[in-house]
Amino acid sequence: MGRTRKGPLEGVRVIDLSTVIAAPFGATLLADFGADVIKVEMPKKGDPLRNLGPYYNGEGLRWPGLSRNKKSLTLDLHHEEGKEILRKLVKKTDILIENFRTGTLEKWGIGYQDLKKINPDLIMIRVTGYGQTGPYAYKAGFGTPATAFSGFTYLHGYPDRPPISPSFSLTDYVTGIYVAFSAVMALYHLDCHEDGTGQYIDVSLYESMFRMMEFLVADYDVTGNIKERTPGLSGHSAPAGNFLTKDGSWVILVTSSDKTFERLAKAMGREDMLTDERYYTNSERLKRFDEVNGIVADWVKTKTKEELQKLLDEYGVPMSPIYSIKDIFEDPHYKARENIVEVDHPRLGKVKIPGVVPKFSETPGAIRQIAPDLGEHTEDILKNLLELDDETIERLKEKNVI
Repeated sequence: MGRTRKGPLEGVRVIDLSTVIAAPFGATLLADFGADVIKVEMPKKGDPLRNLGPYYNGEGLRWPGLSRNKKSLTLDLHHEEGKEILRKLVKKTDILIENFRTGTLEKWGIGYQDLKKINPDLIMIRVTGYGQTGPYAYKAGFGTPATAFSGFTYLHGYPDRPPISPSFSLTDYVTGIYVAFSAVMALYHLDCHEDGTGQYIDVSLYESMFRMMEFLVADYDVTGNIKERTPGLSGHSAPAGNFLTKDGSWVILVTSSDKTFERLAKAMGREDMLTDERYYTNSERLKRFDEVNGIVADWVKTKTKEELQKLLDEYGVPMSPIYSIKDIFEDPHYKARENIVEVDHPRLGKVKIPGVVPKFSETPGAIRQIAPDLGEHTEDILKNLLELDDETIERLKEKNVI
């Protein structure tokens, strides 16, 4: 079977009604793998993401990487004509992704039940802070508050200082992965089961993070333990954490199994720890977490970063330098994996953005086009997909519908 650059989702059409990060990122993941994604934006304003920092010469630098492979259609859904255009698009669409506050699209007459009448096979993914049901369903939801609500923020920081939120929009990006995952599962159900049908999918920001907290749930349920914040891994394995090398570089090292600790002990020349009842199992080492980490820290200080990396690689001990973005740009593995790629931008010139992941052997994803300017594809979509004539399009422009 020959390789194709079209991607496994070729032929799937997606309407991206969402804004900012979480839901749009999910749509971008689908676009990377061949889906035809039409991003619907407010005329003259566009997605607020276009203007989020960092900036260069007034140009938002997040837009090129997060909105690639999409088409931009300007459409004001406050106008009845705008809603009617959306309805026509829905007839020709497989997936619609939205992140309006719960109940907004229903109020406008374009909720799931309304659109399902037009296209029974429609898959509608709805992203909110707290979900479509429950007492908090109608609350405004952004990633940082949702992260706190999920229990994640409580775990991070030092015990004698305030909790620390992630320094970037972690919850939004994790939720975006759930959006893409949901989309392909729903497509599979629709296409591969005799009773397959369209459906709506309720994705919330906080649940995307809470799903990863099974260790908290079981521990509290069984033992009543409330895990407090720590500056790194704790309560799971020892040794684990950040260590400083002889030449002043920070590295992170973790031994998540007794077998891994055995390899580390041999690399350190401390085979005695493997028979010492204080250290020979992870449960015993955890009782002496600070002591064990201190032993490792003292040993790490005798090695340069390069010496340490070479030695631990030889013994099969997981360790990595703690990279800055400068380190990432210079690393040969990132280059070999095409994790950073360069695209041409009409105002920024050449700009680097993240590459496509994961890697498919036969139907790989690709960056087929840069992130669109506002309304760049409006006329093309209205003419060629919806077959509107020039006179109608001009009238819609005059009324600020598009």
